[in-house]
This record gives sequence, C-alpha cells and structure tokens, in this order.
Amino acid sequence: MCPLNRPRPARVPLRWKIAVLAASTACLVAAAVGVLVHVWTAQDIRSRAEARALNGLYSAMDAYRRTGALTDGAELDPAELPAALRHPADGDRHPAYDGHVDGNVGPSVWAAQRTGGPDSRVLAVRVNMSTELHNLRRLDAVMAVASLVALAAATPLAVYGAGLLGRRLRRVSETAGRISAGDLDARTGPAKGRDEVADIAATVDLMADSLSRRLRAERQFTADVAHELRTPVGGLLAAADLLPPGETEDLLRARVRDLRGLVEDLLEISRLDAGAEQPVRAHVPLDAVVSEAVARTGLDTEVTAADAQRAATAQTVETDPRRLERIVSNLVINAHRHGDTPVQVTVEGRTVVVRDHGPGFPPDLLRGGPRRFHTGATERGSGHGLGLTIALGQARLLGAELRLENAPGGGAVATLRLPD
Repeated sequence: MCPLNRPRPARVPLRWKIAVLAASTACLVAAAVGVLVHVWTAQDIRSRAEARALNGLYSAMDAYRRTGALTDGAELDPAELPAALRHPADGDRHPAYDGHVDGNVGPSVWAAQRTGGPDSRVLAVRVNMSTELHNLRRLDAVMAVASLVALAAATPLAVYGAGLLGRRLRRVSETAGRISAGDLDARTGPAKGRDEVADIAATVDLMADSLSRRLRAERQFTADVAHELRTPVGGLLAAADLLPPGETEDLLRARVRDLRGLVEDLLEISRLDAGAEQPVRAHVPLDAVVSEAVARTGLDTEVTAADAQRAATAQTVETDPRRLERIVSNLVINAHRHGDTPVQVTVEGRTVVVRDHGPGFPPDLLRGGPRRFHTGATERGSGHGLGLTIALGQARLLGAELRLENAPGGGAVATLRLPD
C-alpha cells in the first residue's frame, strides 16, 4: 500500500463532457441557423410586400388619372396612413412599414403618391402581411422542432462516440496505473486507429518497456552486489573472531556486523522486488507477536495491547509472523534511530501503531514514500534508508496497509493495518 492514500477527487466522465459539448454546439448551430432563416425570411417578406405595394400604387394611380376611379384597394388620404407618407413630394412614390395590428389586419406595408393637379391628394395602397408573417411563425416552429429532433439524434451519437474514446483512454489509464503499482509487464497493446489516443498508448508502452528494463537492471545489480558481498563479509566476520580481545576487535566486529546487516537487507529487497518471497501464514496472537518483535530489538520501547486489557483473549490474526516481526522491528528501530524517546507501540484490533517523539518524517518522505539509501533529513540521524523500504515491501506482501504520517503534537507515526 502507499504510505499516503490521498482520496481522488470526483471526476466527470469524458463521454459526458463531450456529449454536453456536442449538445451545446448543436444548440448554438440550430439557434444561429434559426435566427438567420428568420431574419432572411422576414426581410424577404417585407421586400416582396413593398414591391407589391409599389406595383399596386402604380396601377391604381394610372387608373385613377384615366378614369378617376379607385382600384386595387387604393384609398385617398386614409386615416391609418403612416406619418412618413402623409406629405410626399409630387411624383414620388414611397413605401413605409406599419406595425400596427388590428384583428387579422397588420402589420402592413403602405405605398403613397400625390395625385397632382389643383386638388392634389395622397393616393395610398396598403398590403397586409398577416398571412406571410403567420407562415413565418409556422416556419419558426418547424425550425425549432427540427432543431430538437437533430439535438435528440446528435446527443446519443455523441455519447456513443465519446464512450468509445473514453474506453480507449481508460484502457491507457489503467495500464499506466498498473505500471505505477509495480506491474512492469502491463501493456496497453495494439491500439485501433491512427489518432492521438493511439499515440498515447504507444508512448505508454514504450515508457513501460524502458522503465521495465531499467528497474530490472537495477534490481539485478542490487542482487548481484549483495550476493557477491555476502561471502567476503562472512570471511571478514570469521577473521574478526580471530583477533585478540580489545577495543580494535570490538570496533571491527561492530563494523563487520553492520556491513553484514546491510548485505542481508539488500538481499531481502532484491527478493521482494523479484517477487520471489511468499508469506507462510498462520493464526497467531497479534499482541504476542508484536511484543516479541519489540523485545528482540533490545530497545526501550513501551508496548500497549488494548485488546488484551479489555478481553481475556487477545486479537488473533492470520498472517506470516516472521514477516510481521520484521515489519514491527524495523519500525521500532527506525523510531529510535531517527526519532526520540519515548517510543510507544500500541496494538488495537488488527492495527499496530509505532510512534516516537522526534522531529517527525520529512515532507518528501510523506509525499513519495521511503527511498533506498535516503534518510530524508540530516536531523533524523544516520542510516542507509532500507528499514522503511523493507517494512513497506513486507507489508505489501502481507496485503497490509502501512501509513506514515506525523502526529499533530510532533513525532513520527507509523500505522500498520492488517487485512481482515
């Protein structure tokens, strides 16, 4: 498990984003087309009405001058005549729009011209546009219905197409997640199409290949170095036993023991990396295993078993006791080496908490987890940085969660939760 499990924010699926974008685009296009059709049709209706009014005025004026009769619906000085046409110049014909509506009459287009002569009056012809505008409203309704139908048809298609894209991207994301979790054999595989998603999938596979080669080379190098060092270190330890007792012999023996411990840690890490380790599970009392692991360290550590205080029988868990002891002892040694006393170990339920009262874990360790040969901060003391790495690897092998954090009042807290 990761040292820090940050909750992922809720996300909106890509297909719904694309569907909303497609629907919004369809609405905008439909609205723009509808507005353009409405404006163009309205202008065409008005232009045709003006042409009819002027043609009607021409015919009516010709008939009036020849016979004195009013034809084609012509009127002399009508009361409804727009003000702009009440005083036209002699010989000029002008149209004007009248938006007034009275029942089924209106809006209208008027055309007017003076009759000429001593008793000159204004002859006007009116063209009613109610029928055309009614047809325009019907056209608007048809456009709206057609837009809704198009939107209803386009949205499922957009959702389906976005779903195909989302599945391809999800496949790439899942592959990247498996690689991040340590599955170096995960690959996206051949991708359909020749688009950006196929390029991303190919890039992820190339990255995985490169990362796999580098990590395998690193693991193999670590295993080879540890294996080659094991024999000469054993020889050094045997040679140290032949030295006469004294300060030099004690110092040399301590350094050789440290070197042997480092080699054993490297071998253990190489086996964990290679997946060569398998847990041997058994039903064991958790508090007893933890107490034994703490006692083996020989360090002054306070152990509290909450379950044993509340009940006659302690919590029994199914796990590998040897690996559990290894995790607990590494956490206790790390707390003493890099933290400060008192170091407290609490067992409650299936959870083991190790806390010290030192400076706490450095921020980079909390962000990215423990790294080999990296202690994080000089104030945390010396060490080769393998203890927490081994503890994390063994916890992952047991299916347990190891969380590293700092207590609000100061100090480092390592929480180990065993699976049910």
